[in-house]
Amino acid sequence: MRIGYGFDSHAFKPGVPLILGGLPVPHTEGLAGHSDGDVLLHAITDALLGAVSAGDIGTFFPPTDDRWKGADSALFVRTALEEIATAGYRIVNLDSVLILHRPKIVPIAGEIRASVADILGIPSRNVGIKAKTPEGLNQDGVAVAHVTVLLEEIGEPEPLKTMTAEIEDPAELEVVVRSLVDEPHDMRRLGRKPPFDTDDLT
Repeated sequence: MRIGYGFDSHAFKPGVPLILGGLPVPHTEGLAGHSDGDVLLHAITDALLGAVSAGDIGTFFPPTDDRWKGADSALFVRTALEEIATAGYRIVNLDSVLILHRPKIVPIAGEIRASVADILGIPSRNVGIKAKTPEGLNQDGVAVAHVTVLLEEIGEPEPLKTMTAEIEDPAELEVVVRSLVDEPHDMRRLGRKPPFDTDDLT
């Protein structure tokens, strides 16, 4: 098991849309940022990358690179998902706290939760979305996100272990192994995503 922690903050800015967890949120201001300013997805990206010691969001998507100007932050999360899958892990659950004075998150928490779960490819019941107001912190013009993620190692499937343990005839074992190697299998059950090529965005 591995634990990852992510944090991000962005100041509110007029004239830009507000995006939280990949969901457009009606509000008078959005969040300033080189990409779409999605503070929650940025913190999720850092939590995932940190859990497998793969660096941080700035390592993969530096704010000095114009390719990421106004980019959909879901792309960042998908890259982090590739990193954890390559490292041999998948998500168990994710918990988050959004800290902002407005808009109120409670009425839309379920929608944000569903959006995040869809991006991560996990059930909504494994995603926690909470919100707090920054009382006494003098942060009325800022949105902050804290995220914790738990990963588990992807082990050898139990049926394969049992199969190889019980088959004593070498010829029969060879047939079984060949079928596992030659036949296509759905890798989504292992938490893997299709490869993401950043050059496609240029």
